Amino acid sequence: FHQAGWSRGEYKDIVKRFHKLGFNCMAVDLRSGKEVNGVVNQTALDAQKKKKDTEYLDAEQDMIAAIDNLYKKNNEQVVILGSSYSASLCLKVAVGNPAVERVIAYSPGEYFGKKLKLKDAIKKLDKPVYVASSAEEKAGCEDLMKEVLTGDKMVFAPGSAGKHGASALWKSNPNYYDYWISLMMFLDKN
Repeated sequence: FHQAGWSRGEYKDIVKRFHKLGFNCMAVDLRSGKEVNGVVNQTALDAQKKKKDTEYLDAEQDMIAAIDNLYKKNNEQVVILGSSYSASLCLKVAVGNPAVERVIAYSPGEYFGKKLKLKDAIKKLDKPVYVASSAEEKAGCEDLMKEVLTGDKMVFAPGSAGKHGASALWKSNPNYYDYWISLMMFLDKN
């Protein structure tokens, strides 16, 4: 799931790497977003045409529908990956959701103002969780994850600046290898 203002195009090259690691992937457009890497967000366009709400929290229903669809189609739990606001929503929708096996969250945070206190919403999260961020965001991510129920959590940020969101996994990021190695350690462990 992509970050604010973007589309499933955020994962255009990332998906190729996951396929090489043996994962089947589905990148999803959420109703809050526009375009990235030449990929236009079709779900957002459709929501606008139908005059549906397109705030960050409105995208939660798109995420749940995608997770449920994959779970029913494959009869297997899914690993969900989110970027920025959708990383936060991944953590939230995983709580108590039997369709979710693990969560990978790039730069989650309190992006919802008074509408949602994420730290409170994820306290009962009991799935394996990997959280990655830029160096600047690391303390906030650690604080966010402090009270989460799961004992199987990993929070990573590179020693230097890093990137916000899943674009940390792009080859154009100088810390590209650090992020991938850390993620692969989590995937191998779980």
